[in-house]
Amino acid sequence: MSRRLDNRVWLKREDLQPVFSFNVRGAYNKMSRLSEEQLARGVVAASAGNHAQGLAMAAQKMNAKAIIVMPCTTPLIKVEAVRSRGARVVLHGDTFEEAAAHAAQLVEEKNMTYVHPFDDPDVIAGQGTVGMEIVRQHQQPLDALFVPVGGGGLLAGVAAYVKYVWPKTRIIGVEPEDAACLQLALQRGRRATLPEVGLFADGCAVAQVGKETFRVIRDTVDEVITASTDEMCAAIKDIFEDTRGIAEPAGALALAGLKKYVERNAVSGQQLMAIVSGANTNFDRLRYISERTEIGEHREAVISVTIPEQPGSFKRFCSVLGRRNITEFNYRYADAGSAQVFVGLSVIPGGDDFADLLADLQQRGYTTEDMTANEVAKLHIRYMVGGHAPAVVENELVYRVEFPERPGALLSFLSGLGQRWNISMFHYRNHGAAYGRILVGVQVPAAERRSFEQVLDEINFRYWEETDNRAYQLYLGKRDN
Repeated sequence: MSRRLDNRVWLKREDLQPVFSFNVRGAYNKMSRLSEEQLARGVVAASAGNHAQGLAMAAQKMNAKAIIVMPCTTPLIKVEAVRSRGARVVLHGDTFEEAAAHAAQLVEEKNMTYVHPFDDPDVIAGQGTVGMEIVRQHQQPLDALFVPVGGGGLLAGVAAYVKYVWPKTRIIGVEPEDAACLQLALQRGRRATLPEVGLFADGCAVAQVGKETFRVIRDTVDEVITASTDEMCAAIKDIFEDTRGIAEPAGALALAGLKKYVERNAVSGQQLMAIVSGANTNFDRLRYISERTEIGEHREAVISVTIPEQPGSFKRFCSVLGRRNITEFNYRYADAGSAQVFVGLSVIPGGDDFADLLADLQQRGYTTEDMTANEVAKLHIRYMVGGHAPAVVENELVYRVEFPERPGALLSFLSGLGQRWNISMFHYRNHGAAYGRILVGVQVPAAERRSFEQVLDEINFRYWEETDNRAYQLYLGKRDN
């Protein structure tokens, strides 16, 4: 990473903790301050997994009873790890907020002590020992320190310590694009709640930054950067290649932010550090991560190209691509005039290589469209290229649906649709992510469209209409002729 980015890049390896994340620090620090009476009654926590493991370990060490409420979307590896340390696990809700509400109910019912995963001064202080170790181990001020953000406990603790000792070091929080609760709070000048939270980086899937953490952060943090799913996937690969360790998405978040910072500010020769916060992820999720890595690193592009339907046209097209590595090539005969080719290919990141290729193809008469940022193309179309809808498919509407991945969710969706409308196309793929995705085509007469979307609203899964999506029209939609 140092050679690639032309900066001295350091990683703080919190994935090497006994519970494979930093969270044991805050949980143990909090429990060490409880009275004997409180320990005897036991502790309760709500957590997406890492705080749960830290608290379970602390409770085990102190012979205290622990109940952990975890969202149903929590990776199984985290659930089993908590149980293996003797804690009782209660799965409830799809988000941290739903789990936290149930944990509060248990505290009232059982008179136990609630240990918050981030919004508690003792927890924040415990997480801050990460900053203390960085200062002791590095021995000279960093130019910038990148810290992942969920509820803000780690960032608040680290920033409070490091900023005091190294006041000139830039402290930069990094959030997922679809869970940027700190960025929202800073923009508004007060804490606010996100209407929706992405689940890919489950360790940072928090809708509202903590009250105490925000109080500390607003005075100690210099800026906040967001990272996309693809950028986190690329950072997971970077960490693996340099350390042979496999970080979870939230664990690689800080490095993804560091890379964006270097690219945006064109800095070189600086001392930069990212905290690798954890490594608790399901093994089968790596399948999805590896698929998105090259796009996240800007080393792969996905394009749609129209070529003549005649002998030799494929060879001529491939000769234009030159010696590039083709990662995917999908085609099926559609008509006698032209063919739509769906191509994934390797490109050189950080320059004009891809733009030059598109310009070259267009100059040679190929109609070319960039699909690299098209979610339907990347998640569905690339696996479904195979022909257009026949003429008999009338009134087809296309929707992309997303839901928390749990047993029975797919059946719940199909049951909710009922039998009123005919499903003309369906694609679902379980790739180990925290949420499942469907691309569905349904024959809905124009007069019934509002009724259909009311049914989707009642099912209560996130959805987007994609009938006009260009990738769908090119490869799966009905031909005008």
